[in-house]
Amino acid sequence: MDVRPFWLAGRPATGDGELTVTNSLDGRAVGVYSVPTPAQVEEAVAAAHAVRQEAAALPIHVRAEALSHVARRLAERSEEIARLITGENGKPILWARAEVGRGVATFRFAAEEARRFSGSTQRLDTEPAATGRLAYVTRVPRGPVLAITPFNFPLNLVAHKVAPALAVGAPVIVKPAPATPLSSLVLGEILAETELPAGMFSVLPVPNDRAAGLVEDPRLPVVSFTGSGPVGFAIMDRVPRKHVTLELGGNAAAIVLADADLEWAASRVALFSNYQAGQSCIAVQRVIVERSVREEFVERLLKAVEGLVTGDPADEATQVGPLVSVAAAERVEAWIGEAVAAGGRLLAGGTRDGAVVAPTVLADVPADALVVREEVFGPVMVIQEVDGMDEAFALVNNSAYGLQAGVFTRSLDVAFRANRELETGGVIIGDVPSYRADQMPYGGVKESGVGREGVRSAMEDMTYEKVMVLTGLTL
Repeated sequence: MDVRPFWLAGRPATGDGELTVTNSLDGRAVGVYSVPTPAQVEEAVAAAHAVRQEAAALPIHVRAEALSHVARRLAERSEEIARLITGENGKPILWARAEVGRGVATFRFAAEEARRFSGSTQRLDTEPAATGRLAYVTRVPRGPVLAITPFNFPLNLVAHKVAPALAVGAPVIVKPAPATPLSSLVLGEILAETELPAGMFSVLPVPNDRAAGLVEDPRLPVVSFTGSGPVGFAIMDRVPRKHVTLELGGNAAAIVLADADLEWAASRVALFSNYQAGQSCIAVQRVIVERSVREEFVERLLKAVEGLVTGDPADEATQVGPLVSVAAAERVEAWIGEAVAAGGRLLAGGTRDGAVVAPTVLADVPADALVVREEVFGPVMVIQEVDGMDEAFALVNNSAYGLQAGVFTRSLDVAFRANRELETGGVIIGDVPSYRADQMPYGGVKESGVGREGVRSAMEDMTYEKVMVLTGLTL
């Protein structure tokens, strides 16, 4: 099996070590990649630092065309990349293809936003002392970006860091998840086809225990991290003077009110509690159902869960595949066991076969159980019964997390009340909390993170406002 190079300041390189990526379903080798040496990591950081001014001064058309090229090439190689994602991540090909499609859109949005991301003017002569003065306001890159990305979306969550950085003219160094670096290495290959200057990007698949040096390096003033809460907040504590954005976990709730379309709600909750094997920060974990429709809704939900196709992720029909590793599946199995031992009732699933956990539905689970309090990151949902909207909203807010929530209702008044009262970064009306459009602001509050992604929002996060005042003008 050929060894994949990493990308060092825009060129392929190999280090003095190799690691193998395996498929979590059957253990087969999916790919082998080269690991950078400390000296090569230093070279990449030095190159990013050295090119920062040239990168910031790149004409907009150069940045936009590079981003458009990536979008085109991802589309052209979409099936190859989707199968690579399925191999390294265990994600069913159904969802892998969707991820590649989203990656294409993310780079396309970035190309469009790069062309719109321009300066503005502000007349200052609103007071006599400022007569003849005009402010020209632009956004300037904060500097090179360190992008630390997770395993669950190994292409599109990399795209959400790389595309905005390149759009604003910031060099970017990607540290992908060690379990799933292959997709980001293909992205590096495509970026190398552009006319971006050397040093503008590197993809460095170093082990997690070597990430601290990158985080602490003063030449990388922006750290964009997606992953677990403890690691994310440890990064923020470690570098308090850097600009750090954190996209962290959640235990997303879907509220089903009495006026909801129960068939639609049941089908969506069933699918999006289990898509990506539940390994999404906005997968449905808590299902908060109004008491008057609980029995009918749960009946429909269990039928929908039973109809999900679980199996080989390479199979076109599979909707629920394995978790990223056997260890991850064992942890989820243990959390289910804890909930049942504490008095929870198992309505569906609860079994494990290697890295595959059957779609699981629990009820009557105590509020302090891990499957309620923490992020399961597996195909598990917990039914919680409430008497009405007030209790439902209070349950959503009674969480350390606040990423997104879904509210199934037909009432516009309820929709706006939910938007006012729910302590989350996003509220999805009429659908599951798992909905995300790649151009919209995305991020959470409380333990779910700091800052926003979504192409335009990330571009603003990676830049600061700079004001030039022109004097002595006749306005």
